[in-house]
Formats: sequence, C-alpha cells, structure tokens
Amino acid sequence: MKTLFSILFLSVVTWWACKSDSNSGVREIRGGGPNSELIRNPVSADLPLDTNALARIVFEEPEYDFGEVREGDIVEHAFAFRNTGKVPLSILNARSSCGCTVPDWPKDPIPPGGNGVIKARFNTEGKTQEQKKAIVVTANTYPNETIVLLKGKVRPAR
Repeated sequence: MKTLFSILFLSVVTWWACKSDSNSGVREIRGGGPNSELIRNPVSADLPLDTNALARIVFEEPEYDFGEVREGDIVEHAFAFRNTGKVPLSILNARSSCGCTVPDWPKDPIPPGGNGVIKARFNTEGKTQEQKKAIVVTANTYPNETIVLLKGKVRPAR
C-alpha cells in the first residue's frame, strides 16, 4: 500500500511540476556594463557570430616557463596582453586550475588597441616535480575563454 501511494504521489508531483513549467517566472537579468549586450547572448546563440563586434585578447606570452624553483618559493608572472578588437575588452573573470595559483586582472575595460596585464602568483608550498598551472580568462571575446599557463619544476625543500 505504501508503495502504491508513493508511486501515485510521485506521479502527481511530476505532472504538476511539468505542467507549471513555463517561462512566466523566468526573467532575463541584464548587466549594466559597457559590453553586456555582447556577453549576454542566449537568444541569438543560433545566429551567425560577428566576431568583428567583439574584443580580442592577444597575449605576448601565453605560456611562461619559470624554470626550476625550490618548494615554498612564490612564483610571480605578469601576462601582458593587447586588445586587438574593435570594442573595449571586459575581463569578467580569471580563475586558476588550483588554489595555489591566484590571478589578478584589470577590472576596467581595456580600449581597442589598449594593453593590460594579468598577474599570476603561484605558491609552490606542497608542490613538487613538474607543475603546470592554467589560468582561464573569461572575457567578451570569441571564444569567451582564453588559457595562459605557468609551468616549471619545483624541487623539494629538504
């Protein structure tokens, strides 16, 4: 009897949930940033993409080899870039592949032709051998994610 009641209850709940699923409660949240129209694009996702209307981020050195360091050292590097697009470049986020690497990026838009720097700080404590730390940069570019890489070898502290 409990099983029959459970099946009936789940059927009614599923039917109700599917029936009440509509777009009436969904509303679009628009950002107020200078390039929010370029970033917010779910409605026109199937339309041809005009990459000329986007910013372009070009790194001088997308991969930095820090060589060999001792465990516990802090490795710092500045990834210099240029906006080669025709609109301002807005970096929305920069995240690393591990908590030991902390990126810092410009919060203000970079004008077309302008330059900027993403600083990366890698704490080697507890890390030994070959290391590759990716930093994923999300911006109003196509594709919207660009990866830069810190790599090198960490010797044990002994």
